[in-house]
Amino acid sequence: MAGNARYVANQPTIRDFSAGRAARARSQYPVAAVLSCSDSRVAPEFAFDQGAGDLFVVRLAGNFANDDGIASLEYAVQFLKAPLIMVLGHTSCGAIEAAIKVWQNNASLPGRLPQLVNSLQPAVAIAQASGQPDLLEKAINESVRLTMTRLGNTVPVLANAVTSHQIRIVGGVYDLPTGKVNLVERSLGG
Repeated sequence: MAGNARYVANQPTIRDFSAGRAARARSQYPVAAVLSCSDSRVAPEFAFDQGAGDLFVVRLAGNFANDDGIASLEYAVQFLKAPLIMVLGHTSCGAIEAAIKVWQNNASLPGRLPQLVNSLQPAVAIAQASGQPDLLEKAINESVRLTMTRLGNTVPVLANAVTSHQIRIVGGVYDLPTGKVNLVERSLGG
């Protein structure tokens, strides 16, 4: 979060990206794994002012956890010993907005887009039931929370790591206009 504060203030750490390249070719030791949306406007390494090799990033439109994404995060925890997983949503998420449109209008989408939208529907349903006026904002936050819970309950690797306090799972929402990451109020692990 200190890196995000530097990013927001436009005071990033000056880095020589060629320094350490040979060492990084042999191994990696990320300080965190990030499950982020694929949105091109959200770059976790920049948003947290981190250098090459600092973050293990998994990106899916809508930042939900599918089996492949979970396996990647399990790899980060099991083999790279990442001590933190952050689920990073963002404001104005187009994938969640599409899920809302399908929910409200029973719209039909081509290709594999229905699978994407179906993965986001539970967050939309919770947001709709809350009665909060900004459905998109509420659904974005609920998606982060649901994904955190799913990751924390994924056995054996992630659930065991949370229970034994080897990892912590947190969530945040990146604000597109400001770059600030606002933490979602629930975290798992130690």
